[in-house]
Amino acid sequence: MKIAIANDHAAVELKHEIMAFVKELGHETVNFGTDSHESCNYPEYGEKAARAVAAKEADCGILICGTGVGISIAANKVRGIRAAVCSEPVTARLVKEHNNANMIAFGARIVGAEMAKAIVEAYLGAHFLGGRHQIRVDMIDKIGQPTDFRE
Repeated sequence: MKIAIANDHAAVELKHEIMAFVKELGHETVNFGTDSHESCNYPEYGEKAARAVAAKEADCGILICGTGVGISIAANKVRGIRAAVCSEPVTARLVKEHNNANMIAFGARIVGAEMAKAIVEAYLGAHFLGGRHQIRVDMIDKIGQPTDFRE
């Protein structure tokens, strides 16, 4: 799989650890984040990675900022993205199985490197279950779509 990775200044070291770990798992990474510790704006990086995932230039994505929240909110503004913040592996597995999340996020100030690796491994090892979950994902995807206002 090709995995988009984006981060802000709070997550430079963790991103590099996660990129190496993802490669050990046999996947390719595409770096959309910063490699600088200078303060930067996480929405830029979250959007770049999300657009790559939405365009099918990457199979899924990993987002990392201080908490994981801001960068995931930015990514979720891109149509077709379902990014979920995960602070432990069970949630990471379930967001894939139940919500077909195509991006996960976590915080470099919230989880350590080993927990982040466990989150990534759980997410990448999970598969969407479909069935009743597909109905709900379809409902989510319809939210925010343009509507026909003709009466």
